[in-house]
Amino acid sequence: MRRIRTGEDIAPAIAPHARSRDRAAARTDPAVRSRSRSRTAALRAVAALAVTAAVAAVTAAAPAGHGGPPPPPPGSGGKTPLAVGYGGAVASVDADASAAGIEVLRRGGNAVDAAVATAAALGVTEPYSSGIGGGGYFVYYSARQHKVFTVDGRETAPRSATDQLFVENGQPLAFADAVTSGRSVGVPGTAATWQTALDSWGSRSLGDVLKPAERIARDGFTVDATFNSQTAANQDRFKDFPATAALFLPGGQPPAVGSTLRNPQLAATYKELGRKGIGAIYHGDIGADIVKTVRKPPVDPAATRVVRTGDLTTADLAAYRAKKQAPTHTTYRGRDVYGPAPSSSGGTTVAEALNILEHTDLAHASQAQYLHHFDEASRIAFADRGRWVGDPAFEQVPTAGLTSKGFAASRACLIKDDTTLTSPLAPGDPAHPTPCAATGTAAPTTYEGENTTHLTVADKWGNVVSYTLTIEQTGGSAITVPGRGFLLNNELTDFSFVPANPAVHDPNLPGPGKRPRSSISPTIVLKNGKVDFAAGSPGGATIITTVLQVLTEHIDRGLPLVDAIAAPRASQRNAAATELEPALWNSPLRAQLEALGETFTQNPEIGAATGVQRLPDGRWLAAAEPVRRGGGSALVVRPAR
Repeated sequence: MRRIRTGEDIAPAIAPHARSRDRAAARTDPAVRSRSRSRTAALRAVAALAVTAAVAAVTAAAPAGHGGPPPPPPGSGGKTPLAVGYGGAVASVDADASAAGIEVLRRGGNAVDAAVATAAALGVTEPYSSGIGGGGYFVYYSARQHKVFTVDGRETAPRSATDQLFVENGQPLAFADAVTSGRSVGVPGTAATWQTALDSWGSRSLGDVLKPAERIARDGFTVDATFNSQTAANQDRFKDFPATAALFLPGGQPPAVGSTLRNPQLAATYKELGRKGIGAIYHGDIGADIVKTVRKPPVDPAATRVVRTGDLTTADLAAYRAKKQAPTHTTYRGRDVYGPAPSSSGGTTVAEALNILEHTDLAHASQAQYLHHFDEASRIAFADRGRWVGDPAFEQVPTAGLTSKGFAASRACLIKDDTTLTSPLAPGDPAHPTPCAATGTAAPTTYEGENTTHLTVADKWGNVVSYTLTIEQTGGSAITVPGRGFLLNNELTDFSFVPANPAVHDPNLPGPGKRPRSSISPTIVLKNGKVDFAAGSPGGATIITTVLQVLTEHIDRGLPLVDAIAAPRASQRNAAATELEPALWNSPLRAQLEALGETFTQNPEIGAATGVQRLPDGRWLAAAEPVRRGGGSALVVRPAR
C-alpha cells in the first residue's frame, strides 16, 4: 500500500492524469478513460447529487463556438462553475467580480491587472470576506520569466501590541468579545498588495483597474441567498454599529434576496483611491478615518455590547509595507508546487503534507485508504505548523526544513494503513529529523475563523495569479468605517491569545508590528516549467486541507479540476476529530475510516475553491464551486469547446 515510488514508476502514472483532466476535450486512449471513469465514479458515489448534476449540466452545455459562456445550472444566480476557451480566464465566487476581471482582460490588461480588478469587485459583492479593510497573499507566475513570485499583504499588529493583547485580568478574552472590537483590527494590507503587484508586474494603473468595482458599488449588485444568510448571521453585531447597519441592514433587516444593494460610499472611496493612490490609506484621509474608527469604535448608544477600543495609529499605517518574497516550493509527482511563504503557514503545510503523501501510492489506493492517508498527513503537518510557523520577522521559521523531503520521510513513517494517530500529535524537529518519532511536546491547534475569498486568473500570455484575500471572520470586526463603505478586519484574532501549551514555545503570540499566522494557501503548479494549474480556497485553517485535497484528487486520483473542486471534503488539523462534509458523513466511507480508529464531526461546508488550468491545446479552463457558498463563477474571454 505505502510503496515508495521511484522516478521510473512516477513518470508513467503522471501522463494519463495530465491527459484526462478536461472531460470536454481531452482525447485519451480507452484504458486511460476507463481508469479515469472508475476513480470519478468512486468519488461521485459519495458526492451530493446536486454537485454532480450541476457540473455535468455545465460541461454538457459548453458551446462549440465563441457564442458566449455555457448556460448556468438552475438556481445558480447566473453563475457557471466551468468555462473553457481562449484569451484568459477568471474564477471567483461571484459573477460580477469574475466579469470585472474579464472586462480588464478584454481591454488588454494582464493577469495581475485583472486579479486586482476582480479583488476590488469582491470588496463590493463579498464585503464580509474581503475588501480594503483586510489583507491577503498574492502568488504570481510570470510566463516570460518562468518564475513564481509572491506578495505578503498580511495585516500587522500596532507597534504598541504585546503578547498580552488579548489577555485581561490574567485570562484570555472570549473569542466573540475580541472579534467585535477595535482591538482585533490590524493594519490593512490589501491596498498595498494591489499597488505592489501592479508596480511589479501589472500594465494598468490602480485607478484604471478599480473602475469596474467602482461602477458595481455605485450601480449596485443583486443580493443572493448567501449574502442574505451571511448578513442575517451577523445581524446582532451589525445593528450595534450605525455605519454598518445603515449599509447592510436597510430598514433594520438583511437585504432581501433579489434586491439591489448599492454602496455609494465605497464607490467614492475607490474613486479617491484611484485618484490619490494608496497614500490615501497609509498617509492620508482614508487612513485617518480608519485610525479614528479603531481607536473609538462608533457604537450605537442604545447597544449593550461592550466594544473594546484598539490602539492603531497613523504611524502604524505609515510604517506598513507589503512584502515581495520568494514562494515556498516542493516537487510532487513530477510537478513543481509553489505557495506563500510565512507569515502564512499555507505554503509550508501544504508542501509538507504533499511530501509525506508522496510516500503512498494514492493513485491506486481505495477511496478509504486515500482519505485515511490524507487525514494522517494533514494531522502531522498541522502538528509541525503549530510549533514552528509564525511571522519570520519575529520567529526563526525553518521553512526549508519543513518543506524538505528528508523531514517528510521522517514523519511519513508514522502513518499506518490499519490504525490512526492520536491528536494532539507532538511535532517533529526539521533541524534534527528523527524517523518515525515525534520528539517535541504536543500542543493543540488554536482556533482560526473560516471565512475568506479566493480568485484565480490567467491571461492570453500565460501569466497566472492565485490570490486569497480576507477580513478574517465573516463580517470581520463588524465595524464599518463611517462614510467609507468598508468593514474593518479582525485579523489580530488569528494570533494565539495565550500559548496553546504553556510548556511549548508558541510562535504565533502577538507582538509589536507582528503579522499573525495565516492558513491562506494560494497555489500554482508547474509542469516542465510552465503552468499546469492553479488553485486556492477560503476557509481559515481548512484552507490548507481544502487545497491539499484539490491537488491530490486532481493529480493522484485523476479527477478533472472542476470535479476535484466539487468533491466532498474532509479536514484534519491535529484535532481529536476530523471534520467531514455531509456527503462523506453519510457515506459508507465513514464507517470504514472509523474502523481504523478515526473520529469525526460534521462540518456543513469546507472551503470554496476556484482554479484555472492550461490545457494541452492552449485553451484555458476556469473552474469554481458548483454548490458551496451558492456556487462560483468561472469565465473565459472567448469561450470554446
